[in-house]
Amino acid sequence: MIIEIDFNSPQAIYIQLKNQIVVAIAQDKLKEGQSLPSVRQMADTLGVNMHTVNKAYAILRQEGYLKLDRRKGAVISVEADKDAEMEALYEEMEMLVARAVCKGVSREDMTRIVQNMYDTFEGESLNL
Repeated sequence: MIIEIDFNSPQAIYIQLKNQIVVAIAQDKLKEGQSLPSVRQMADTLGVNMHTVNKAYAILRQEGYLKLDRRKGAVISVEADKDAEMEALYEEMEMLVARAVCKGVSREDMTRIVQNMYDTFEGESLNL
């Protein structure tokens, strides 16, 4: 797995790291039970502070993407409380849909975007 950090991005580095790990799990590049590099190793590889990596890992653990194993370190473990996840997704999507409505993006265009994203994560071709 290759993580690419954009040091010029307005998005915090720990968020970039967290998001790229979630996307890698969705794309099946990171699999259940697979160990991530240690905080120190990841920080050295990316050229960032260990606290930055630790924060990303902590959020991933809190959100149910990682668990800590004494022998293996940070391990991919996608735990899902479907009801809680649906509620969290609703809250996140609410703002996206509100932005789309304000900017005149049609329901059909939004539906197509979501369908294309699912297709991409499920390995099918992208049709914009």
